[in-house]
Amino acid sequence: MSVGGTAYAGSWRSRTVWIAGDSTAAQKYADAAPETGWGMALPLLLGRGLVVANHALNGRSSKSFVDEGRLDAVLAGVRPGDVLLVQFAHNDEKAEDPSRYTEPWTTYQQYLRRYLDGARSRGARPVLATPVERRRFDADGRAVPSHGEYPEAMRALARQERVALLDAQALSLALWQKLGPEATQAYFNWTDTKQDNTHFSPTGAIAVARLVARELLRTRVLAPHDVRRLDKEIPPSWITWPEAA
Repeated sequence: MSVGGTAYAGSWRSRTVWIAGDSTAAQKYADAAPETGWGMALPLLLGRGLVVANHALNGRSSKSFVDEGRLDAVLAGVRPGDVLLVQFAHNDEKAEDPSRYTEPWTTYQQYLRRYLDGARSRGARPVLATPVERRRFDADGRAVPSHGEYPEAMRALARQERVALLDAQALSLALWQKLGPEATQAYFNWTDTKQDNTHFSPTGAIAVARLVARELLRTRVLAPHDVRRLDKEIPPSWITWPEAA
């Protein structure tokens, strides 16, 4: 059997890593370049036999993704042995929008359980990823967390449900702190006309995807032969933005 594949009755197929999430992970198109979701960079870090199906979409929360039928669409394609990677919170936080808002310790966890239950019912492995941090620094140059209680609510849920947790929030916050206020500008969607401290440049998307891949390895969701280039430079030029369909 080839590396990274799954055997069924003597046959082989690739496994799929499905991403359900928001704009920080989503596929971007030519009209949005150079904005880049980390899900666009993840395939550069995964080995043969693993395919990324990136269903993350701008503006979605754990609630709206479900309410719009997008989770059902993902689960329709999920097969035994696949991985469903779930990252939400950026838009769950928007209390002014009832179509997206969830409360960390009640409705947020309730909606996330629907992703976990759906993956499990199809023989796939659910994985929770805390929301990657925004670029925020205080007057003393300290990286400041921006997601309130959502990351801790997800951590608690992962413990309760005994599912793998990729702590992208803590890891990205530590990375932004290490880089500092000035250097992090190159990791976010800063252009001549925009100073976007939420979405990534190709450099930032690659860095976050690397954190995600390392966490997938650490939590044993993936094996060493499932990942590549974890410690190698990946040129930002490898990121491309297709034309929208």
